Amino acid sequence: MRINLAIDDTLLQAAMKAGPFSSVQDAVDAGLRLLVRRAAYGEILSLRGKLPWDDVPKGAHGRVARRRVKD
Repeated sequence: MRINLAIDDTLLQAAMKAGPFSSVQDAVDAGLRLLVRRAAYGEILSLRGKLPWDDVPKGAHGRVARRRVKD
């Protein structure tokens, strides 16, 4: 989708350096992805304490057991 935006030059330059991004498009895309990911994390965190975890197998030291993959 094409769109025209008025973006603060100082903010854009800081974002371009922070990336570092080679184009304004890349910087804007990354910012939008970050916003979406942050919202998803919020939804996940809102489930804290609401899901049953009693059936998760535990290994040594009370941590969740992980399957080991043989080479």
